[in-house]
Amino acid sequence: MITYDDFAKVDIRVGRITRAEPYPEARKPALKLWVDFGPGIGEKRSSAQITKHYSPEALVGRQVLAVVNFPPRQIGKVLSEVLVLGVPDAEGEVVLIGPGHDVPDGGRLY
Repeated sequence: MITYDDFAKVDIRVGRITRAEPYPEARKPALKLWVDFGPGIGEKRSSAQITKHYSPEALVGRQVLAVVNFPPRQIGKVLSEVLVLGVPDAEGEVVLIGPGHDVPDGGRLY
């Protein structure tokens, strides 16, 4: 069990994918993402293994949830600045998590 204070340390925000590209150099199929979290956080990059359900073209404009306060992590040639969140489908492939309605970019999950 953790306390609410422990949970509150994880900064999960909504952002809008502004750009998505294939990442052919990745060991497992992945996409490079640019996510805009609005004023204060700005645009951040990420690498995500989401090629089963998503094409780069279909992702642009989509809102997603991401952890924005983990330290950056080098994933091959990409410096991943945020962790875009998802859940596994029945086959273990990632399904992205986002709000059910359009909300202001940068909003914090609570």
